[in-house]
Amino acid sequence: MDLPEALVYIVDDDQELCDSLSWLLESVNIRSRIYNDVASFLDNYDPAVPACLVLDVRMPRTGGFQLQETLNSISSPLPIIFVSAHGDIRMSVKALQQGAVNFLEKPYDPQHMLDVVQETLELARQRFAADRSRREIEERIAGLTPRERQILALVIDGLPSQNIARKLGTSVKTIDVHRTRIKAKTGADSIATLVRDILQHHVSVL
Repeated sequence: MDLPEALVYIVDDDQELCDSLSWLLESVNIRSRIYNDVASFLDNYDPAVPACLVLDVRMPRTGGFQLQETLNSISSPLPIIFVSAHGDIRMSVKALQQGAVNFLEKPYDPQHMLDVVQETLELARQRFAADRSRREIEERIAGLTPRERQILALVIDGLPSQNIARKLGTSVKTIDVHRTRIKAKTGADSIATLVRDILQHHVSVL
């Protein structure tokens, strides 16, 4: 399944700047959505759509750094481009340390902003594809019993069936039956490919 078309969220209390940036993005066929405060953005944010966020640092009530903390707390893959008319080195370092991909000072050069947004949207597509794959693997594993998860974890650790059977005090045949059920329940081509996908996407099975 292909990813939905990517878009740019613009969260800034400066409506004139928002409109100008939205027009700039539309001039190169990039969709955008404007929100003048953090609360309205969070009410409308769709984590299933690949996107990036152009975010002002200073806004009434809730600022950009607080929104960044909220998105980090839910493991959002949304890449953030911070913008500020009052930026300094300490502020930009804080933003980047917390995971932002860029920090631009207002007024920014329009072509530079376009370049940054286009690069960040490509990153967003990669992040969202990886995030969707991770969620799909988690959903497949969710149907396993606690015993099957335990055995799968030992397989991931590199133990063969004989060692797993000895560790769990059961027979090799029983372990092999569980492995067959794990493969069937998760729809995996093989246990090896399932293990590869779990490791690649850093999914916990326990």
